[in-house]
Amino acid sequence: MRTRDAIIEKLSEAFSPESLEVQDESHLHEGHMGHQPSGETHFRVYIVSQAFAGKSRVDRHRLINAALSAELAGSVHALALHAKAPGEA
Repeated sequence: MRTRDAIIEKLSEAFSPESLEVQDESHLHEGHMGHQPSGETHFRVYIVSQAFAGKSRVDRHRLINAALSAELAGSVHALALHAKAPGEA
């Protein structure tokens, strides 16, 4: 399974998001630390879920990092997170 697909699957299961977008930005990091020629090392996640209501930005990131612990311990070098609760701008 591709890393992007695994991220989508795990976040969908963990947070039942209203919206979820996962962008592979590996191509933007060529020559930087952690970049692999095969890609799938740098991702940007936009997620909106009721699970984040009342939680701080740090707590939201911790929840996502826990859900993706295997990927972060493996091939994912960088993960930019934009986690919101429904109705947040």
